[in-house]
Amino acid sequence: LEMPDLIEVQKKSYKWFLEEGLREVFREISPIESFTGNLALEFVDYRLENNPKYSVEECKDRDTTYAVPMKVKVRLTNRETGEIKESEVFMGDFPLMTEKGTFIINGAERVIVSQLVRSPGVYYEQQFDKFGKKLISATVIPNRGAWLEYEEDSNDIVYVRIDRTRKVPVTVLLRALGYSTDIQILDLLGEEEKLKATLDKDTTKSEEEALIEIYKRLRPGEPPTVESAKSLLYALFFDAKRYDLAKVGRYKFNKKLALKTRIVNLKSAKKIVNPVTGEILVEEGEKISKEKAEEIQNCGINVVEVLVEGKVVRVIGNNTVDINKYPMPYDVSNLNIKEAVNLSILKEILDNFSDEEAVINEIKNRMDELVPKNITKDDIIATISYQLNLTHGIGSIDDIDHLGNRRLRSVGELLQNQFRIGLARLERVVKERMTIQDV
Repeated sequence: LEMPDLIEVQKKSYKWFLEEGLREVFREISPIESFTGNLALEFVDYRLENNPKYSVEECKDRDTTYAVPMKVKVRLTNRETGEIKESEVFMGDFPLMTEKGTFIINGAERVIVSQLVRSPGVYYEQQFDKFGKKLISATVIPNRGAWLEYEEDSNDIVYVRIDRTRKVPVTVLLRALGYSTDIQILDLLGEEEKLKATLDKDTTKSEEEALIEIYKRLRPGEPPTVESAKSLLYALFFDAKRYDLAKVGRYKFNKKLALKTRIVNLKSAKKIVNPVTGEILVEEGEKISKEKAEEIQNCGINVVEVLVEGKVVRVIGNNTVDINKYPMPYDVSNLNIKEAVNLSILKEILDNFSDEEAVINEIKNRMDELVPKNITKDDIIATISYQLNLTHGIGSIDDIDHLGNRRLRSVGELLQNQFRIGLARLERVVKERMTIQDV
């Protein structure tokens, strides 16, 4: 039996870090702009010198680090004068991985151990209170950013914790997202008993009040204003620099919250019609097959009402479609998009552009919005909808200890996270220097 390459994972991960991981971090941080917006610093490219100063053995003998110099090409733009300066700067010595998958740090051979962590995504759990009543909770875990935790109490009130703070009724978060009245919330998620009980508990009655309430919980002691609350909520969840689900998190989100996986084998409460062609997809009372469920989602339907034990239950997806199956005016198969895309952004592109080339270019340019790394408003609504649906037996509970819900954080990703922290510090220093120069 041939011996497998046991350090292949480490080597591949480090190679990914050198070729893609570093570029990702530079792209995230670039450009760094001064507070006035007059100066902008871009990281154009980077390169590592080919030959380390000492070999692996020499580094061990001399108690030095096995590394090569890293050079970064930067471009400084003065927007007032239009002046552009470009130069290559030395950014430090970059530790190299040896053939054995190790690093030589100050003469000592070190290895970076992979971590087994909870995979980013949304997880549902159930517990029982002292009377044996089933309580459902949900946790939204990002790769980087603030957690969202939903929970219920024995009185059927659904709460949310934002970034591990004190809990607030979930309707406060919905109001803060723009669904300000009780009627709008009930129209959105359906006439659910838990929702009505939560609305009775909720003391806020408008979007402004909800934003102030959330701000007070997240920033106690600071004077709350509607504007600062809005910018805080945006920074926490909708800013891709601060919130990152990573590819795996986005995949797991779409898999869990997609409409097509949640309505299979359920009876439709209403006739479902294709909004594009007008074709009847499912008759009232008909069982929805797997094929039909996929067709319903990919023609742009995001809300379906189903019958469960004679009750009408509303199921809301996270507003995504498979672009290759969506009725597009042009063929986009050569773009090779494998992930589900955000329908509202796709519709916006199709509404604004009519020319095939322009549509395809805009899709390429807006891939970060079509497949967002951050959480979206649709994701939050679908998460709450899923929790309410679980009361009616629609959906499934997750086992957090299952290895399918865990992933390896390998050397490349761990180094990338450290590099990101370093560059975030650099960004602060550069901004301060720019401000002094502006003055």
